[in-house]
This record gives sequence, C-alpha cells and structure tokens, in this order.
Amino acid sequence: QMQLVESGGGLVQAGGSLRLSCVASGRTASTYAMGWFRQTPGKEREFVSATNWNGGNTYYADPVKGRFTISRDNAKNTVYLQMNSLKSEDTAVYVCAAGGVLLASDYRPDYWGQGTQVTVSS
Repeated sequence: QMQLVESGGGLVQAGGSLRLSCVASGRTASTYAMGWFRQTPGKEREFVSATNWNGGNTYYADPVKGRFTISRDNAKNTVYLQMNSLKSEDTAVYVCAAGGVLLASDYRPDYWGQGTQVTVSS
C-alpha cells in the first residue's frame, strides 16, 4: 500500500500562485507515475496533470496548460504542482494520485490522497 499526503492548499487571489506538494510513503514512489486530479461539488473528479516515473514525460489538462507545472523529487518521494495565474475556476479539492496506468492524459491511478483545498477568490 502507498499513502499520499498533500499540502500547500489555501486561499489565494485570482492571478496568484500556489505550490502543492504530495509526499508518498509505504512504498517507494520512484518507479510509479504520479499526478494530480481535482474535484468540485457535484462534478466528477477531473484530471489535472501527471508525470511518469522520472519526470521525463509530463501531461496536462487543457484548462491548466501554460499555467501549471508538475515536477517530482524521487529522493524525497514527492510530487509538486506549481500553479500560477490562478483563476476562480481552479477552485477545487486537489487530490494526489500515484501508480496505475499513465497513457498521456488518460491516467488511472491505483492510489489516492485525501486532498487539499484550493480556493481562488476573484
């Protein structure tokens, strides 16, 4: 089993930035794909971004391309999501994910975190 713990969420004004972190434990994450999804009430969980095991390949949902950057530090078992130029529509619970199958933007993880709230005020 793998446990994922997110941090870095909060309240930010539109146009601002946040960096989310997700630390994996229980298994070494360095051989797994990792990524981020987001969820808002009444909507299905939405893919945001993912990266392969070494960070060499990264994928983004169209709404965040050019604004969000995913990266990872395998020595720290951590994946990051740098979010810039935030918009009110980015408000959501951001959930870290790991393992599973990554086929470009079609990511089907095995493990999920609990999520961290990001609220963007306009």
